[in-house]
Amino acid sequence: MMDLGIDKMALIGVVALIVIGPEKLPRVARTVGTLLGKAQRYVSDVKAEVNRSIELEELQKMKETMETAARDVESSVQRGTSDLHKNLTEATQDFYFNPDEPPPGVIACRDEIDAPAYKNPNKKWRAKRTAVPGWYKARTGTRTRAQSGAARVARFRPPTRLG
Repeated sequence: MMDLGIDKMALIGVVALIVIGPEKLPRVARTVGTLLGKAQRYVSDVKAEVNRSIELEELQKMKETMETAARDVESSVQRGTSDLHKNLTEATQDFYFNPDEPPPGVIACRDEIDAPAYKNPNKKWRAKRTAVPGWYKARTGTRTRAQSGAARVARFRPPTRLG
């Protein structure tokens, strides 16, 4: 670019003052200033766009390398699991397993053989309620007789004083 020093700027200012005149010079200077600001913003936007496109290309290259690495890892894991599956199937082909009997060399657990059947705990709830003695119900405050709300209010209402 051009190298503008103070002496060249002063020369441009004197020529502009002579050519344009002192009345229109401030308005022209404002216009030139706004145009220079717009030009600088445009140049900075273009630079930023170029930088973004370069970064995008770098990111795309990095993405491709990561995808190839992930594919390689996936294929190696699949090969390993297929080899392991093949080895396991070969090893278990000669092994005979009867679900009713434990495998040879394994002692069956007693809990698995004699496990009791599940019983519903609330099966006899009526019998359990009537089995509680009346004195225990009275002591703990359990109701033994049903009473309506009006009868309960009348029972516990304080006595009224007559006259």
